[in-house]
Amino acid sequence: MNNLKNRVQLIGNLGASPEVKDLENGKMVARLSIATNETYKNAQGEKVKETQWHNLVAWGNNAKFAKSYLEKGQEVAIEGKLQHKSYTDKEGIKRNTTEILVNEFLMLRNK
Repeated sequence: MNNLKNRVQLIGNLGASPEVKDLENGKMVARLSIATNETYKNAQGEKVKETQWHNLVAWGNNAKFAKSYLEKGQEVAIEGKLQHKSYTDKEGIKRNTTEILVNEFLMLRNK
């Protein structure tokens, strides 16, 4: 059960091509987002499509993979874990953010 404690699995489409940076310490990081869609019928029987956006962060070989193979619109499956962060913005307001630290990518289909 330890493997289930902080585990996220999603299938979605990339909202943009990954933003990849080479850091001074020699590491590489990629930031990207995917959209997941859910379709259901509301109380009136109308079909409703709901989209959720998820921020992803990939390091090292996963960042290299994202840079080389992933592009906007592509359908991917990801497995990772949730990370919550707090920071203070330029105006001095405390902000909270949640992102997924990617452990694995799987390309499913192109656009």
